Amino acid sequence: MEKTKSEEGLLVSVCKRCKERYNRASNSSSSCRFHPSFFVCRRHDDQKRYYELGPEDPPYAAKFYDCCGAEDPEAPGCTTSSHVSYDDD
Repeated sequence: MEKTKSEEGLLVSVCKRCKERYNRASNSSSSCRFHPSFFVCRRHDDQKRYYELGPEDPPYAAKFYDCCGAEDPEAPGCTTSSHVSYDDD
């Protein structure tokens, strides 16, 4: 599906975790950096309900990645692994 030939003639795919293009021949166990969970919003009133961040979330909600607690939506991934192609399914 997302395979192309690069200028050097190498097989290139798009990772479904980090959305980066990568050379399949050089894919290693530390090539991909991603968050395995969603960026969520947790209400302070009950500390139990988790839901994806939405436009109507109250200003007192804590917003963070559920996997690592990073509060910046642009934070680098907290998990490394090999890239996974859309073709690997």
